[in-house]
Amino acid sequence: MISYILQTSRKVTTVPGLEPSNKDDGNLSDITRAGSLHMFLIDLHKQFGPIASFWMGEQLVVSIASPELFKQQMSVFDRPGDLFQIIAPLCGPTSIQFLNGAEGRGRRQLYDKSFLHENLHVYTEGLQKISKEMVTKWGSLVKEEHIPLQQYMKAFATKVVLQCTLGAFFLDDKEVFNFKQHFDKAWSELEHRLQDPSIPPEDSPRGKAFREALKGLQGIIKKALQHREKNRLASKESLIVDHILSVHKDEDAQTSDCLSYLVYGIPAAGSLLTWCLYFLASHPTIQDKLKQELSGAGDFSPKSLEKLRYLRQVLEETFRCAVIVPWAARYQDFDSELGGHKISKRTPVVHALGVVLQDDNLWPLPNKFDPDRFSVENGKDRPTLAFAPFGFAGKRLCPAKDFVYLEAAVLVASLVSKFKVSLVEGQVVNPVYGLVTKPEDEIWVTVQKRN
Repeated sequence: MISYILQTSRKVTTVPGLEPSNKDDGNLSDITRAGSLHMFLIDLHKQFGPIASFWMGEQLVVSIASPELFKQQMSVFDRPGDLFQIIAPLCGPTSIQFLNGAEGRGRRQLYDKSFLHENLHVYTEGLQKISKEMVTKWGSLVKEEHIPLQQYMKAFATKVVLQCTLGAFFLDDKEVFNFKQHFDKAWSELEHRLQDPSIPPEDSPRGKAFREALKGLQGIIKKALQHREKNRLASKESLIVDHILSVHKDEDAQTSDCLSYLVYGIPAAGSLLTWCLYFLASHPTIQDKLKQELSGAGDFSPKSLEKLRYLRQVLEETFRCAVIVPWAARYQDFDSELGGHKISKRTPVVHALGVVLQDDNLWPLPNKFDPDRFSVENGKDRPTLAFAPFGFAGKRLCPAKDFVYLEAAVLVASLVSKFKVSLVEGQVVNPVYGLVTKPEDEIWVTVQKRN
């Protein structure tokens, strides 16, 4: 076992792990060579076991990859802002994404009310309407026409998330389109920085493009906030935007918290839908089994969807197999113990969610898409935190997890009940593990109307 001296506190840790490859960058070059932090963590835990350490610059980082170790972090709320700095230029360093302590807990508790299970009915009518628009669009396509799956799913996710978080301002498709154009440019720049951490000069083409995209996003959200403020009393539903307006009087702070919920919400929803339909198109037998369950299911409301057990299994296996969000992280303001090792205060602890989701000790043949893994019978002996795609720690897991399932279930059920989805032949589909896992290239499918 190797011991390392922390360069900042001069304390010793017994957590096994890598020595810094470079005194300034730590193991950042190793992460770059691996292709992503997720792929780096897979190799790290293969080499050192379920708890391991590495260096980001001069900062020691501990990573854990087992349900048992996850359980020891269940109550930890605070997030190490340094590990999430890549999204700070988009949502702002003072947004809810970076807020810790009592204030962070209080604000999260208030905001999370919007997505409680009992409030899902608020979103149902809008989800059904937008899903029917997609069904109508696909039904109008010429037979055997190649459909860019990721493009359609990202557009659907953008429209749904905007309407369900910010309200009626985004019933105007023009505003949705304007937002999506700016968001795609800003998100693309953040993903570029994952591969090349150097921030482009403000007067460079990339710097100017990002600044213009961010300015455009902020302007659109401010208009949406003003629209909501004027029409809030006439609205029957209570959305997250209403809680944000009640907390902040400053427009910039309101905008930052809105962007905090969109920065992951839109890409993650689009990715989940893309991967789910890709897996179904790749596995016709599974798709047919799902279609059989959907027959006679009705309007795909929260109540009817609760009865569709196999649909839920398909979505859960998509989360597992695609590793939609590969990792999370926490830290504590005091010395603690984890896995029998002393962890010095403020040491970031990475939760290697994706490593556990693909652990062949927990999931035999982990690369195989098999929704039956999530049957009641097959899940009896599995540790609870073996499946934690939304995170798990400190009541800071994704607040919209129930909404995400509803959003995906309504669209997938609507499409699969009307169409047989097939992959265009000759494609090689590879995942890219960035902030959110996406296909390296567009996925092309065809659809055939079902009788």
